[in-house]
Amino acid sequence: MMRIELSEEKGRSFTTDELKDYIQKSGRDYIIQGQEACRRSEHSSPHSLDCWLRDNFANYRDRKQATNALIKDLVETGEFIEGKFQCPDRKKKTKRKGVRIVK
Repeated sequence: MMRIELSEEKGRSFTTDELKDYIQKSGRDYIIQGQEACRRSEHSSPHSLDCWLRDNFANYRDRKQATNALIKDLVETGEFIEGKFQCPDRKKKTKRKGVRIVK
């Protein structure tokens, strides 16, 4: 388990175990990044890493949180790999950047 600091909010963080638990409860082994510069209420991917971070760890819910730097930090732990995955929020079969739990 490692602690990951939010790139956009210094002093706010989460653990890799918290993220893995959330992903596993979703029934998938991955989560899409879903970074969007928008208000949280207007976000198009509510099951994304960006929304999970905004909802659970961010002080500023209307600021994107799942930055490329944060994805890099997750991959560098060795607990996740980066890839393109089916977005659970899109009807069209769209593959989007995200991370998968390393088994």
